[in-house]
Amino acid sequence: GNPEIPTAVNITWSSINFKTLLQWQPKPSGYYYTVEIHGQTSDTKKKCILTRETECDVTDALRNVKETYTAHILSVKSWGMDDFEEPPFAVSEKFTPYNQTVLGKPEIQNYTQEGSKLNVVFQDPLTPYTFPNGSFQNIRDIFQHDLEYKLYYWKDQSSGKKDATTKSHMFEVSVDSTKNYCFYVQGNVASRRENRNGQESAILCTSIRRNILDEYGAEVFIIVAVIAIAVITLAIVLSVILCKRKKAKAAREKEPLRGV
Repeated sequence: GNPEIPTAVNITWSSINFKTLLQWQPKPSGYYYTVEIHGQTSDTKKKCILTRETECDVTDALRNVKETYTAHILSVKSWGMDDFEEPPFAVSEKFTPYNQTVLGKPEIQNYTQEGSKLNVVFQDPLTPYTFPNGSFQNIRDIFQHDLEYKLYYWKDQSSGKKDATTKSHMFEVSVDSTKNYCFYVQGNVASRRENRNGQESAILCTSIRRNILDEYGAEVFIIVAVIAIAVITLAIVLSVILCKRKKAKAAREKEPLRGV
């Protein structure tokens, strides 16, 4: 080895929907990095050869997603690749894409609330891997029946959540036809012991027509009613006072003038 060249530290794998980056420290000065990906059964693959970066996209070296890999990050001089001596290197933690990649956010394509049914249609996140015809595989193409989705939904302005599970691309759940609902979708891989749940989709809410009592709540109506009663009471009191004053004035005008 070459002991005067620093080796990489803080090596981490970062993977979402099978797009996988390897990151480490420190920034090199006077030397370069080269990444080697070692699989349990596959040939060693070199990536980011003689780079001054501290990040490397290793996605296409991990196509066998169920295999377990380690990364060797070599610290080399620019001329060191021709030497017979093995350059110093650091070894990453093991990484198995099938078990460790994070499931990205599902995309909600359509949703409706008709009567007492809430329907939600969504799309699987795409991966960087392609079929022979060039189209991109989605995460369902890889996980197949091991992939399921959960719908979390709740009445608008309420904190109590319910959930439903599906292995398809849609949900249909029973709801209160007079209430609006908010919801989100989240994927998970049933076979995983850790890192089962994926990222949550955007939260969306239905917007069915509701009566004013549902919209604003009984408390607001009580306040409005109290104010209305107060206004009516004040109007009646003022009317009575004005009426008495008019009568008193009329009575005074009818009295004969007293002689001087």
